[in-house]
Order: sequence, then C-alpha cells, then structure tokens
Amino acid sequence: MNSKIRKVILNRPTKLNSINYKMILQLLKNLKEFEDDPNVNLVMIKGNGKAFSAGADVVSLLGLATAAKYYYKLLTLLHLIATYKKPLVTLVNGLAMGGGAAMSTFATFQIVTENTIFSMPEISMGLVPNVGAGYFLSRLPGYFGEYLGFTGARIDGADMIACGLATHFVHSKDLVLMESELEEVADISKINETINKYALTPSLKQDSPLKK
Repeated sequence: MNSKIRKVILNRPTKLNSINYKMILQLLKNLKEFEDDPNVNLVMIKGNGKAFSAGADVVSLLGLATAAKYYYKLLTLLHLIATYKKPLVTLVNGLAMGGGAAMSTFATFQIVTENTIFSMPEISMGLVPNVGAGYFLSRLPGYFGEYLGFTGARIDGADMIACGLATHFVHSKDLVLMESELEEVADISKINETINKYALTPSLKQDSPLKK
C-alpha cells in the first residue's frame, strides 16, 4: 500500500457505524494527524459492514451528563472535514444518515453506489436537520433541500448525484479495484482521473423523489 494514503474505517457494524463520543474523539485525532503529516497525500473514510454511518448514537447520548459536549465535538469534526487541507474521499456504500450523511457530504470526493441511502432521520424525533444540513440542503436545486429537511425522506445514490450531494457514482463491485488504484496514486492531481475510470452517470428510478 502507498505510504501516502491513509484510511479511516468506521468500525461499529452491529450499530450501523453510528457515531458515539469515543469515535468522534478518535476521528478528530486521526484526521488531524494525517492532515499535518507531510507524507500523507490522500485520506479515505469508509464504513465497515452495510452502512457508512447511521449518524449519531442516540442511545449513548442518554448516558452523557450533557449532549452539548457531544455535539460540540461532532460539529468540530464536520468543520475539520469541510476545511480539510488534503484530498478527502468518502466511500458511501450503504446508509448515510444524519451526522454520517454530513461526514460524506463535506468531503472533497463523495463516492456513492447503488447501495447508498441518504436521509436526515432526526426529523422523526421532532428535531430540525442539524450537523451542517442548513448549509448543504439549502444549496440543492429547486425546493429539494426543503423537501428533504421537512420530511426526512430517503434518497439513493443516483438521486445524490443528480442533486449534487455526491461527486461520483461507482458500482459497489468496483470499489475494491478503485481503492487499490487510489492506493498507488502518488500525484494528487491524478485522484479525480482515477476515480473517473470507474464512475458512471446513473439513471433516476421512476419513483425518485427528485424526479417527482
């Protein structure tokens, strides 16, 4: 593996990689180290199992004296991702909800597949979309951002490409090959070119919320 590549793997598959406080601290630590390391050119974030991340671990929040410090650190993490000084690739092959959706959306290259499902499920708990959603939802075409924000509707990878929530669509069967090639890329100017070898333009499903 190319020493200039680092991977961050969300590794709570039985919890759909939901983000607890300990994970946030570890992600902040790793991402800052990689950003400051002159030997690292590219960072990837991916999830282990069937989800990228189902968002905040609400159950773990109940055990905290206050949720404020959790959300402070989570928003600090999202700000770091959004302002990262090196190319950051998110491989979103599965659920990307709430904070997990924001983590993917703020990366430099957001790669989705036919398995990707995006939503802001906090709506069902009586909350407004947080985790920076006011930024990325407000920039979607038409009133699609308002629709997602008010309903918490689920959309797939094709919808994400069409509305601008992701940069590339790659079939899940090609992810391993694409990762392998990215690991060999020494020149950061070749990253987009390498991803484009596997990327395609997906068709919207007939019942796509965006099409409606």
